Amino acid sequence: MSAPARRDVVHFMVSRGLSERRVLRVIRMSASALRYQSAPDRNEALRERIVALAHRHRRYGAGMFYLKLRQAGEQVNHKRVERLYAAAQLQVNAANARRFPRLSGCPLAALVPTIRSGQWILCLTGRQTGE
Repeated sequence: MSAPARRDVVHFMVSRGLSERRVLRVIRMSASALRYQSAPDRNEALRERIVALAHRHRRYGAGMFYLKLRQAGEQVNHKRVERLYAAAQLQVNAANARRFPRLSGCPLAALVPTIRSGQWILCLTGRQTGE
C-alpha cells in the first residue's frame, strides 16, 4: 500500500475515534511519514522552457539547450538540463539518424554508376561535375 493511501487510512481511523499512535502502530507507519508534505516541483518552469526550445529547434540536444538557456540569462546546471531533457523524452533517435547516410557537401550529381559493374559509387572529394 502506498504512503498516501496509508495516510487516508490513518485519517479515517482517527475520525472513527482511534488514537493516531495506535493506528500508526497497527499499519506500521511512522508519524513523520504521516506528516510528510512533498515539496513543490521547482523544475516546472525550466522543464517548460526546455520543451519550448525543443519544439523550436528539433535537432538540438541537451548541451545546446543548456547553452541557449545560459545565453538567455538563466543560471542553470548542465546536469539538471540533461536530466529534464531525458525525462521529457526529447532525444533524437540516433538509430534513425544513422539509417540514411549523409552526403557531406557532395551533390547528388556526383553519384554515378560504374560502367563495368553497374554499382553506384559516391564522389568523396566533394567536387562538382560540369554535367
